[in-house]
Amino acid sequence: MFKRVPIETKQEVLAKVKSGQSVAEVAKQYAVSTKTIYTWLQNETRPAISILEYNRIRKENEELKKIIGIITLELERGKKI
Repeated sequence: MFKRVPIETKQEVLAKVKSGQSVAEVAKQYAVSTKTIYTWLQNETRPAISILEYNRIRKENEELKKIIGIITLELERGKKI
């Protein structure tokens, strides 16, 4: 079972890492795994997208899958002839 880290602690940890302290040192000091800290850092650099943008991308992806399916079928039909 994991414990939830308070947002203030998370901010302190990230500030120390960004100031130059090693992730391993800070992880030991705050009793947080290095993997957790690297995940926090990664999440900070990943752009947040809105639900509307996510839905638009998902819809576009589905349309592209359909197009690929149609093209694949056409190519298969061409091989059989």
